[in-house]
Amino acid sequence: MNAIHPVAAVEDEVVLAARNVAKSYGAIQALKGVNFDIHRGQVTTLFGENGAGKSTLMRILSGITTPTTGEIILDGAPITFASATEARDRGISIIHQELSLAPNLSVRDNIFMGREIRGPMGVDFAEEERQTRALMVELEEDIDPLTPVEDLRLGQQQIVEIARALSYDSRILIMDEPTSALSASEVEVLFKVIRDLTSRGVSIVYISHHLEEALQITDHAVVLRDGVMTAYAPRSDIDLEWIVRNMVGENYDLGSPPTGYEFGEAALSIRNLTVADPSGADYNVVDDLSLDVKAGEIVCIYGLMGAGRTELLETVAGRLKQETGDILLNGGNVSPLSIGQRIANGLALVPEDRQKDGLVQTMTVGQNLSLASIMDFTRGIFTSRKLESDLIETSIRKVTVKTSGPDAAIGSLSGGNQQKVVIGKILATEPKVIMLDEPSRGIDIGAKAEVFRLLAERAREGLAVIYSTSEVGECLSIAHRIIVMHRGRISAEFDSTISKEKIMAASGEAVVA
Repeated sequence: MNAIHPVAAVEDEVVLAARNVAKSYGAIQALKGVNFDIHRGQVTTLFGENGAGKSTLMRILSGITTPTTGEIILDGAPITFASATEARDRGISIIHQELSLAPNLSVRDNIFMGREIRGPMGVDFAEEERQTRALMVELEEDIDPLTPVEDLRLGQQQIVEIARALSYDSRILIMDEPTSALSASEVEVLFKVIRDLTSRGVSIVYISHHLEEALQITDHAVVLRDGVMTAYAPRSDIDLEWIVRNMVGENYDLGSPPTGYEFGEAALSIRNLTVADPSGADYNVVDDLSLDVKAGEIVCIYGLMGAGRTELLETVAGRLKQETGDILLNGGNVSPLSIGQRIANGLALVPEDRQKDGLVQTMTVGQNLSLASIMDFTRGIFTSRKLESDLIETSIRKVTVKTSGPDAAIGSLSGGNQQKVVIGKILATEPKVIMLDEPSRGIDIGAKAEVFRLLAERAREGLAVIYSTSEVGECLSIAHRIIVMHRGRISAEFDSTISKEKIMAASGEAVVA
């Protein structure tokens, strides 16, 4: 498989290339002799499961790390980058999957951090603001340059990350999961920007787990599997089945609603819930909403960005304040309880942003897994290391985390395995109701299937499961019932036999015939 080598039709079309690149981290070989070409003015899409080596290869091409063996060729000549700054000076920029913004700084300051525009009197803040506004116009996003990044929703923060990369005026732009937090309309705008960039000769490397979406924009496709390049083809020769087959070896699906058992009584009851917009705008993000979820039932909440999905789940979990209504867990009102008290009573949330809200980056895999259950093995000021170790080992086994061990750094795991750690942490609290906000964000199709399989298994054991998604295909996987939200209200309710088109229509999304 290592012999696969993408060859450009005309040699000078290749502006950046990896030749027989390998990268090892101790005994772990992340890349095994990979050849990879980036073509001038075209989009090369890199597919692969979490842990396949995609991000490692991109980190090498963008100067963040160096290969163990092999070489990087820029404009036909071998080159070694001493740093990401040196690569950026040569025209290579990267948009990372996980946001690298300073939340306490403004949008303007994040975009120009470390390369401020200087004038006779020092930093020219006015010019920086003007350029930031121009970037927001280009991305069709109404964001004030002086807004602190921490005040933006996740999708808008992703836009800022993209704007920062565009501001470098790079000729090679690497996009690692750029749309993972974007709405459908924001994705359309980004694709227009990409087409404009390629028309001007900019080369794009595009990494995405949204397979159908990526097919809309790509010119070439490359598949990595276990650090090896397994396939390469131009857009005309590939389809969804080709991608999946080369990624995982078989045509995965995301499962089906678990059957063969009866649902229990209502585990979660939401009564006339109203939630004001957290930013202070004069409208309700959740508007007089009522919903019951039974023990053993899996309910999917679908809606566009801004429909109120996240706000609903965060309010039920206790993160946001409700204006009116009641939240009942097995008949008991938990509305007055804190987040910790709700978790102790069996109601827990897997948040949308696992890096910011789901994991502690300075802790190990094991410490993250046991964090939410710490009181179960703590007596006074003493902690039972054996009880904690048993819980960690059980969690790693049950949620099938691929790790070198409990003491591994959480950052050493792929995105899919990090997500399983967050889910495992919540399951270790033995919840009666688990809520998951976009549980498949930024993970590959194989990891998605594992996550959904895990949830289906727990539902059979009586766990009530609620997950939100902005991918209509994920509604028709393991959910017994699909709730569609639009502008803070439930606009429709379906069973698993409904079509994608009807789900999208109920959400207010335009459906192309």
